[in-house]
Amino acid sequence: MIDWKSLPRPIIALAPMADMTDLPFCLVCKSRGAPLVFREMVSSEAVVRMNPKTLEMAKFDERERPLVQQIFGADPSVMAEAARIIEETFNPDGIDINMGCPVYNIVSNFNGASLMREPERATAIVNAVKDAVTVPVSVKTRLGWSKDTDVLEFVKVLEAAGADLISIHGRTKEQGYSGTSNWDRVGEARRNTSLPVLVNGDITSVETAKDALSRSGADGVLIGRGALGNPWVFRDLVAGLRDNVPAQPPTLDERIAVVREHARLHVLRYGERGLVKLRKHLPWYFKKELRKQYPWIDFNALRGKLVRVTTLEELDDILEGQHERNFSRL
Repeated sequence: MIDWKSLPRPIIALAPMADMTDLPFCLVCKSRGAPLVFREMVSSEAVVRMNPKTLEMAKFDERERPLVQQIFGADPSVMAEAARIIEETFNPDGIDINMGCPVYNIVSNFNGASLMREPERATAIVNAVKDAVTVPVSVKTRLGWSKDTDVLEFVKVLEAAGADLISIHGRTKEQGYSGTSNWDRVGEARRNTSLPVLVNGDITSVETAKDALSRSGADGVLIGRGALGNPWVFRDLVAGLRDNVPAQPPTLDERIAVVREHARLHVLRYGERGLVKLRKHLPWYFKKELRKQYPWIDFNALRGKLVRVTTLEELDDILEGQHERNFSRL
């Protein structure tokens, strides 16, 4: 069981991302130094209905620990029962409540970020989930719906309801993922609660993490899109933030090895169709920003091939022998 108040500072964790932070990706991040992972959200309604696909999503590997499972929903009693089922069936180290997702099909049903506009419902959900489980209960939220000052009062609501930790993405629901994450506003919210707070949004390196922590006064960082195609960010953050050791960027061979590892984990988890599910991850490993480091690589051609892979053999053929000395063959 996680004790949020006693974890080493700064806390460093992989953020929950729908369709991304599944078992294979969490294992990849753990093997590259992630101290803690939050699993992608699952529907409380589906859990209570014992939907096989949803329950399979919540299943995890012991190597992922410590692990927090995120759930979403709008009905306090359903959320509580879903949390109870997940704890009883899978025994994660914590339960996280999604009160920040900006996607329409989530907020239109009073889930996710819409709960920021309903403090009484948010309170009832936290109360109910806390009563239903023995593990810590955290909440992931945003700065607000349209105003980035909503969170200043909302953190007080969450603390009074009994939350153990709050993660704050530095954008509003209306911003989605556009604009810039406002770490200073997260800092104002941090000063309004005695709970541990994690800052989230636009943190992609040791330098941005230091800036986010300095400006927010948060207890740790939650890394979302900054980890996609870059699981080494956790190795760098642990070294840079806790030990003041310079970052060590991965070699091209390391990058290729992780892509292969990620692919094999996908096939083990999902069967051969796992390669199709992996396509959304593959371009992140070979982002255009790497052109400066490897100017001889035709990244457009490489990415074009990767998003069409269907088998491990096909992926291996694309990556086979692609070392620095001969990567220009692509």
